[in-house]
Amino acid sequence: MEHRVIMLVDLDYFFAQIEEVRNPSIKDKPVAVCVYSGRSGDSGAVSTANYIARKLGVKSGMPIALAKAKLQNVEAVFLSVDHNFYDEVSDRIMDLLRGYADRFEQVSIDEAYLDVSRRVKGGFEEAAELGQTIKKEIRIQHNLTCSIGIGPNKLVAKIAADSQKPDGLTIVRPEEVVGFLSLLPANKA
Repeated sequence: MEHRVIMLVDLDYFFAQIEEVRNPSIKDKPVAVCVYSGRSGDSGAVSTANYIARKLGVKSGMPIALAKAKLQNVEAVFLSVDHNFYDEVSDRIMDLLRGYADRFEQVSIDEAYLDVSRRVKGGFEEAAELGQTIKKEIRIQHNLTCSIGIGPNKLVAKIAADSQKPDGLTIVRPEEVVGFLSLLPANKA
């Protein structure tokens, strides 16, 4: 019997990564992409941050003023979200992903589930090769990384994708699900 093989493709720190591609001079700096409220210069929240900023304590949803305080001693970059640009890039990537899927479900601007069961004939090794192909295509066409989780269902694929970020590829075969989940902290399972 063939197993279902589900992938979650998660574009790594999507808004900030796109900004790094658009302006390579900021790639080695802490970058926070923010939603400004307009009440004051620091009023609003961080939408996403690159991994450099995250290591310094900046998180999504954090008030901009707090993020600026955490980054006050470094040369940080604060940018306003550019939804039109992010939507354009996302649309192109999602079109690419659709071409690899038996069934496709976009769940956010930077995440999509791909049912690849028929395409890989239920094989997880074949799915891993397909995942590498997808990662390579996204890198070549858009200069972006993604994390991919592969599992027998959407929940396991999501947890797998989240387990190795950024630029990860994690496979959890049906017989490995219980062991994989049992090793996670309670707040991850």
